[in-house]
Amino acid sequence: MGIFDDEPFHRIAKLPKYVFAEINSMRAKARRAGLDVIDLGMGNPNGATPQPVVDKLTEAAQDKRNHRYSLSKGIPRLREEICKRYKAKFGVSLDYETEAIATMGSKDALAHLTFAAIGPGDGVVMPDPSYPIHQWGVVMAEGRQIAIPMPSPEEFLSRVHDVFAKPGRKPTMILTSFPHNPTTQCVDRSFFEALVSLAQKHGTMLVHDFAYADIVFDDYRAPSMMQVPGAKEVGVEIFSMSKGYSMPGWRVGFCVGNPKMIHALARIKSYLDYGMFQPIQIAAIIALRHCEAATGENAAMYQRRRDALIDGLGQGGWNIPPPKATMFVWAKIPERYSWSGSLEFSKLLLHRALVAVSPGVGFGPAGDDSVRFALVENVQRIRQATRGIRRLFRD
Repeated sequence: MGIFDDEPFHRIAKLPKYVFAEINSMRAKARRAGLDVIDLGMGNPNGATPQPVVDKLTEAAQDKRNHRYSLSKGIPRLREEICKRYKAKFGVSLDYETEAIATMGSKDALAHLTFAAIGPGDGVVMPDPSYPIHQWGVVMAEGRQIAIPMPSPEEFLSRVHDVFAKPGRKPTMILTSFPHNPTTQCVDRSFFEALVSLAQKHGTMLVHDFAYADIVFDDYRAPSMMQVPGAKEVGVEIFSMSKGYSMPGWRVGFCVGNPKMIHALARIKSYLDYGMFQPIQIAAIIALRHCEAATGENAAMYQRRRDALIDGLGQGGWNIPPPKATMFVWAKIPERYSWSGSLEFSKLLLHRALVAVSPGVGFGPAGDDSVRFALVENVQRIRQATRGIRRLFRD
């Protein structure tokens, strides 16, 4: 028997079937047949990167000095800029040498930090549902997933306290993300104050994924965990330029906070990569330094799309509370289709309404009563999508 014959590779065997694959396959088949499928599935921002950032990339790429290997933790000026942003936006002081690292997007930071800080059997608490890398990064690192249903952030926090009150080995890490993907739930600063207090009491690490920090609506302002006194003693926060600055394909993110955790991530990355292409890092400096207005413009764009989707679905009797943040709408499956589960309902929307969405079960078992719409099409296309769904509901 050869090594490739039957058994999957060790870590690959731990990963579940990719539940989005079936929807992706159906969407591709429909498009090959000439059908106009509106894809609101993958959260892939479609806005343009600010022009000054593109111009700086073009300029920096002409300089052959920038063609060499860079630093795996990011060039100093880029780390300085993210620290300046935290100071200006959140009043948080960070040392760019010991408390900040640049990463290839938030996935790089999450996956490799987990790999660096989690050992076999270490428990990691996270909400259910959650973004897949939050769940499966832990499994790939040989850790133990402790997924807690999150009907609300307050109930999640209460259940986390219950986990730590049990006798025996305490979880090593708590991994959260607010504004939350996929449920869009939001918290205020008091949530993080309680979380930091819990982590200090039990000697537990905190990791907060702050990818949607800038995509906020209706006067809501997302707090940074780093604003809480003592947060740097127990945890880190991960920030991404993908959404607020419309730079998803550029793969620029940061991890800031606890020096020991930052050092561990830097050490792992030093073995794995040489950092981002240096012209991208230089262009990202321009984004942080001169393009803050773009984050507000992008938030306003997503709010218009949110309103079009919520209004259009509401006209068909599918009433969904408007989210206060993120580029998503998390929608509970209408009662008349509740028998279906999220995967079958997603197939129905694709087949009958020509709208692709993400089935909630792909984010965890607690998500199976919902689907996620990504606001990645313009208002006209979103209105077209809601018309298709309303026709389905009338049939």
